[in-house]
Amino acid sequence: MPVIKGSERYNCQVLCLNRKIVMIRPKMWLANDGNYRELRWFTAWKQKDHLEDFLLPIEISESLSQLTVPFGYGYIQFLDTAVAAEVCEELFSPIPPHAELALNGVEVFMNASGSHHQLRKLDLRLRAFIGATHTRGGVYMYSNQQGCDGGRLYYDGCSCVVVNGDMVAQGSQFSMKDVELVVAQIDLDAVASLRGSISSFQEQASCKPRVSSVAVPYKLCQSFNLQMSLSSPLKIQYHSPVEEIAYGPGCWLWDYLRRSGASGFLLPLSGGADSSSVAAIVGCMCQLVVKEITNGDEQVKADAIRIGHYTGGQFPTDSKEFAKRIFYTIFMGSENSSDVTRTRAKVLADEIGSWHLDVSIDGVVSSLLSLFQTLTGKRLRYKVDGGSNIENLGLQNIQARIRMVIAFMLASLLPWVHNKPGFYLVLGSSNVDEGLRGYLTKYDCSAADINPIGSISKQDLRIFLKWAAIHLGYSSLAEVEAAPPTAELEPIRSNYSQLDEVDMGMTYEELSVYGRMRKIFRCGPVSMFKNLCYRWGAKLTPAEVAEKVKHFSKYYSINRHKMAVLTPSYHAESYSPEDNRFDLRQLLYNARWPYQFRKIDEFVDNLNGDKVTITKSTNQENADVNSDGGMGVVAAGSNNPRAGF
Repeated sequence: MPVIKGSERYNCQVLCLNRKIVMIRPKMWLANDGNYRELRWFTAWKQKDHLEDFLLPIEISESLSQLTVPFGYGYIQFLDTAVAAEVCEELFSPIPPHAELALNGVEVFMNASGSHHQLRKLDLRLRAFIGATHTRGGVYMYSNQQGCDGGRLYYDGCSCVVVNGDMVAQGSQFSMKDVELVVAQIDLDAVASLRGSISSFQEQASCKPRVSSVAVPYKLCQSFNLQMSLSSPLKIQYHSPVEEIAYGPGCWLWDYLRRSGASGFLLPLSGGADSSSVAAIVGCMCQLVVKEITNGDEQVKADAIRIGHYTGGQFPTDSKEFAKRIFYTIFMGSENSSDVTRTRAKVLADEIGSWHLDVSIDGVVSSLLSLFQTLTGKRLRYKVDGGSNIENLGLQNIQARIRMVIAFMLASLLPWVHNKPGFYLVLGSSNVDEGLRGYLTKYDCSAADINPIGSISKQDLRIFLKWAAIHLGYSSLAEVEAAPPTAELEPIRSNYSQLDEVDMGMTYEELSVYGRMRKIFRCGPVSMFKNLCYRWGAKLTPAEVAEKVKHFSKYYSINRHKMAVLTPSYHAESYSPEDNRFDLRQLLYNARWPYQFRKIDEFVDNLNGDKVTITKSTNQENADVNSDGGMGVVAAGSNNPRAGF
């Protein structure tokens, strides 16, 4: 709860018992990186040495017959145990409060958290509070939000209870329930026993800094009772990354659909890996909805009846029938489209159950080309027909942008055609690697309302397609996954077929490496070159590594501006280039990178000529690399300078 005290606004946890506010605990360490900007709204609480009296607002004071309440950092001392709150980010801070609180006798920690989903992230979160109680004992009650926050994040639940490093209760990670309750029965004597057995804990507790407390004359524990069984340690349940791709974006799409007022989704389905992945995720969403209704979730049932426009007591009982009501797919083919992709799109749509349309865009494209020829007297030609690179790119962009216009036209008008209220949300299908490289047309059919795969790598999507072909029952996805990625925007000839990786001049596997280097390891061109010399040195020469880094850097900087208009995407990857919140970098770079590329060339010359290694960095070398991208900082003597793009 936001609480204003004096002139400051604090992010607080309000602790209540029996219609009384026991304590207000302001957050001391705020999340202010990645997707979070808490310092924009809140002030961190800095007075750790005492609790202050907070005068309650008059309406609350009269309602509770309570004038003031303790406010600040502290814990609650019950008759039989001590309980404290540790708020969200505080758990992950370098010196977390639970360490000091445990020395003060606190046995139960409550964390009300807002932790978003990210692929392969759950283990990092669980290790934090398992480690917190493993070395110093205690009970950790972790409560996490679940659902879409109205933006790019999905909070993935997995609320749990941990005792002395053992998980004894775990909630679901992906669920359509509005509320989920996780319960455990524990023996606090186990906490006291563990702490008493650790000599260093006893010694540190004897000279601890005192933390203020609030005394509450109330017992939390029951006496020994054989009728009550204790919760036993559980094996932690993890979803595989492919399951996370299916269930996380699937639940996010459902929340977005039910809360936006839309009547369904419309997806430009090309028959390629990306759009097929989005279609499979929507299909998974429909399966989850029917499953929750079968399990008796009345809220999901009511939402599904409203969105699907069921009448006469009917409700979804079959995922394909439900998809037919809320999901439209459209194949927008041109003279450059193959029959193979057209067939794949149709077969997948039939497997999922979507209402599928097949449209030719050649007539619209021809009209635009005629208009251009009338205005300029120039006739455009593809590169394979003798045209220039500029003509070739222009012809591809016309097709891509026409598809966006058609998609939005149908999304707004198809409900009217079928006598339905509302509108359809247009789904985008560009992946994180294409965004990083800029391998997409600005304002093409990737410019949609929302994009469930916008921060998922191509490699992960290919693995997901294999999984979905078996586990979601969409067998045609196996054929989609096996096909080489192609945009199908150029003419197909006997001696030429357009391929994504050839067009980009790099593989999707390499793009994934560049993305992690750039964002996670904060590398600019020079430090990226150094790291990749170590990583790829067994198969590539320094000159070849340099050429690859320069090629990526050039196209990354040329296309960085596209991130400013990128479709809002489900956040799933730690190297997402999304500009709105997560990756706050400049949009305009010098695409020639003259200083950085010169330094790379110097390294290559030294490595080829003198055969020197780069296992040591001089201070001068660090000073040079410090301007790597114009935004990074580097520590003297560092082997891996953190200079960012």
